Amino acid sequence: MNSEEEFYDAVTGFDSDNSSGDFSEANHKAAEMLDLDPHQSNRTGKHNGETEIQENGIKRHRTSLPAPMFSRSDFSVWSILKKCIGLELSKITMPIVFNEPLSFLQRITEYMEHIYLINKACSHADPVERMQAVAAFAVSAVASQWERTGKPFNPLLGETYELTREDLGFRFISEQVSHHPPISAFYSEGLNKDFVFHGSIYPKLKFWGKSIEAEPRGTITLELLKHNEAYTWTNPTCCVHNVIIGKLWLEQYGTVEIVNHSTGDKCVLNFKPCGLFGKELHKVEGYIQDKNKKKLCMIYGKWTECLWCTDPTAYEAYKKNEKRGGEQKKPKPSEDVIKSENDEADDMPEVQDTVQFIPGSKLLWRINCRPPNSSQMYNFTSFAVSLNELEKGMEAILAPTDCRLRPDIRNMEDGNMDLASKEKERLEEKQRAARKERAKDEVEWQTRWFHQGTNPYTGTPDWLYSGCLQVHCFQAWCQAPVALPANTWWNFGQERCP
Repeated sequence: MNSEEEFYDAVTGFDSDNSSGDFSEANHKAAEMLDLDPHQSNRTGKHNGETEIQENGIKRHRTSLPAPMFSRSDFSVWSILKKCIGLELSKITMPIVFNEPLSFLQRITEYMEHIYLINKACSHADPVERMQAVAAFAVSAVASQWERTGKPFNPLLGETYELTREDLGFRFISEQVSHHPPISAFYSEGLNKDFVFHGSIYPKLKFWGKSIEAEPRGTITLELLKHNEAYTWTNPTCCVHNVIIGKLWLEQYGTVEIVNHSTGDKCVLNFKPCGLFGKELHKVEGYIQDKNKKKLCMIYGKWTECLWCTDPTAYEAYKKNEKRGGEQKKPKPSEDVIKSENDEADDMPEVQDTVQFIPGSKLLWRINCRPPNSSQMYNFTSFAVSLNELEKGMEAILAPTDCRLRPDIRNMEDGNMDLASKEKERLEEKQRAARKERAKDEVEWQTRWFHQGTNPYTGTPDWLYSGCLQVHCFQAWCQAPVALPANTWWNFGQERCP
């Protein structure tokens, strides 16, 4: 794979004997087993995703997907990945069966699930309490990835996603601004004009034999307008284990530094790797310090569960007690354990007891409960389930580039795997053809909602929002030189797009 034209994100057909008929039958049986309550269905009994209106006027979003998740047990990616160790995953073809029915742009939108933490930060008068809330928000942003082992669809160049949630108080827009390297830019603002949240993500993915590592390059910025403060950070590294054989499981690790560029305060969060015996699995520990590097409070918890903060003195005393009191000496790894490192599968360590509460600690955040049928829905959260919902009349107002209109994702969500695979192939071929055409005519791709620039707080390269969310994306699109009706972009590809 030496040519850029060879780089695309999915194997488009099923290189397996388990093809079309097996999928439809398996999904039909799984649907019967689910026995979903019709009042809890994804469409709430309405046609084409129409949502119910509650008595208080707030829309009730769907609570399940149209079709249950299919089994991946009969598919192996070893034949695809064995020659690609050490390469970027964005340059490796992957079967559609290992996707989940969301675009990466929609996965980014999941940052907003715990937006109440931003609202809490805005309401605090104390800058330390604001930093605590921002730190909790940064941790909560990766919590939805827990047990999410499916790969989101790579967005096509120019793809967009727009979401307004009046019940949660925010608007959000994102765009795929580059394909090689893949860069997704996003921008969100509070409906009450109290915050702005924006950034660009360049996920650097690599395959290491038994695992896939995703390093999320790119800066995330949160501005609290009332306090004239700006916070920046980068997400931790995510690693998915047992991509070849065994049960898939993931962990987050690395150091996240959140900087308040107004006060000089900094929060340092250490997402701990699981380690040999799994004792540190999912743990997060860190602290908040002022501009003089004095520790103001300690933070601890698990990114899969909750986050607490406490006084540094109490934290150190607890840790000393824990050491003295009795923890058994860490056993040396046995020969069997050492040998297991070279086995084909990395067994997921047994999850340790819940977070040990330190007396006097304050709860910063706790993860939301997932739907009871989440395991049949790619382990989606309730928020994630709603992201690809296509309500009645929405097609008339969505920008034609919105990923809700992608036929491959839509068909996968509906359980039509063969058609989803064919649509994915068609869209990718269109994207490659459009790229060749631009190269032939020496025309550069023009982004619509974002432009390259410099992050005003870090001084690093960034993609900055160019538009105004007060104007609906579709309206702005129609005012542009080339206007296309919804679905035309997906039906005809990108050759007619600017």
